[in-house]
This record gives sequence, C-alpha cells and structure tokens, in this order.
Amino acid sequence: MASVKVVEGEADFPVLTAGKPCRTWYRVYGDLRSGTLPLVVLHGGPGATHEYVENISQLTYHYGIPVVVYDQLGNGLSTHLPETIGRTEFWTEQLFIDELHNLLNHLGIHGNYALLGQSWGGMLASAFAVQQPEGLKKLIIADSPASMQLWMEATAQLRLQLPQSVQETLNKHEAEGTITDEAYQRATQVFYEHFLCRKVPMPDPLKNSFAWIEKDPTVYMTMNGPNEFLIMGSLKTWNITDELHKISATTLLINGRYDEAQDSVVEPFFQRIPKVKWVQSAESAHCPHLEETERFMEVVGKFLLPVY
Repeated sequence: MASVKVVEGEADFPVLTAGKPCRTWYRVYGDLRSGTLPLVVLHGGPGATHEYVENISQLTYHYGIPVVVYDQLGNGLSTHLPETIGRTEFWTEQLFIDELHNLLNHLGIHGNYALLGQSWGGMLASAFAVQQPEGLKKLIIADSPASMQLWMEATAQLRLQLPQSVQETLNKHEAEGTITDEAYQRATQVFYEHFLCRKVPMPDPLKNSFAWIEKDPTVYMTMNGPNEFLIMGSLKTWNITDELHKISATTLLINGRYDEAQDSVVEPFFQRIPKVKWVQSAESAHCPHLEETERFMEVVGKFLLPVY
C-alpha cells in the first residue's frame, strides 16, 4: 500500500444566525493538486460524523484518488450548537449546502471535484447537485432516499420481517410514547442489525459515530428523529424526486440488498437522473462501504477512474 500524505484542518464558516464563530473540521488524504479528480465524502445522520465513512480513504491508497472527509456543522470535531436543538429554521438543507460550498472554496477545489454522499449525505449531495454547481464532475449517491415518504414506507415493511416479539415491543412503546425505554432501545438495535449494518458486532467506526449522536443529538433530533425508522424531524416531508432531472453530473447509485434504502426508495434517482448507473451490494444493508468494503472500493474506483 502506497504512502499517502494526510492533512487535517478547519475552515471558518460564517453563519450569521449561529451567534458564535463556526468552523468545519476536515481531513484530506492524498494531494488535491495531483491532477486526479478529488472526492469529497458527505457523511449521514444528519448528525453522524466522518468516522464511519473514513474508510473510503482506501481509494487514495489503492487508486491514488484524493479523498476529503469532514464533519458537518454541529457534529464531531466541527462547531457544536446544542443551544439550537429544535430550531428547524436554523438546521436546514441550505445551511449544509452553504457549508459544502465554503469548504470547497477553502480547499481550492471548487472548480473540479466529485461528491460521494452516504445516507443523509446522499440526500444533501443530490440537493447540492440539482443546483448544477459548475465544478461537480461526478456524483455518487449511496444508500439514500429520494423521498422520506418512500423511506418510511420501506422501513415499515422491513419491520414486519423482524421477530414478532421485537415488532410488538416497538409498537407498544411507540404507542405509549416510551421510546426512551431500554426495551425499545434493544428492539431498535435488532432492526439495525438486520437493515443498518449486518456486521455483528457493529464496526467501531459506526459505533463511534452513533456515540457522537448520543453525546450531542441536536442535529439528528431536529432534522430526523429518535431513530432510523421513526422520522419526526424536519426531514419528514423531504422529497427531491421532481428536481432530479436537473442533475447534470454523471451519477453512480449504490444500495444494499438489505438496505433501509430499499430499491423502491432509490429508484427515482435511477429513473430521473439523466446519466446514472445503479449497483447493488448483494450482502449488505445500509453500509456497503463497511460490509462489502473491497467490492465497494472497486466499484467506486472504476467509476471515478474508468482507466487505471
């Protein structure tokens, strides 16, 4: 494996309504000036961190593709704003689009780059792409919904595949409003083991990202809700289906066979983005980059570097 330069830093991100200075933490693998199209990775959540997608930096080691990972505002090593929990007018899609533009400018790659968004990161990446930013050359949407309504319908069906006792526990506590109960949390973990990540125990990077959400739930609780299938936040009505035809970048679509983002959830991307390819990971749930890492890297590497 080749030696790779790794640099990390912070980009000042002025947000007038934040009430304090904000910064975006990032890490760069490889040389952004190498002439090879750099890849910027957008993590999920919203409210998770770079840690569970950091292994995508293997693309640098194996294919020489510069990779940027970062923590979105409110998460991980970037500025936290716990005082804004519940402020849906602050935590918006546009805030994160503005942050991404700011980071690209800070890194000096705004004129030439690729994006990979995983889960919420793919929602953000698609919303960014429909605005047709000039420098976006290639787009990868991994395990993401085109519509949260489709996501909720799919996860409701997936719940029916769980053991009956688990279903009953989830239903009981949701009806009674006791979703912080330990039994409900254990039942939620069973869902995750089936449809979030099929590696048991959960890989440490994913576990660490969940720990960050627990430490500061501001973004996750405001925009999403208490878990992956009970969506109560501002994203509940999110739907980009009617805008997907505006995406001009060549796009790769990825999901797993057992993914929370079932085929019905991602199909609008395939039907409506003009230049798109769809690849499914046969043994994965929501995290093919962690569950079938070697194949994931090969698929993405070939997409970014057709000849290598």
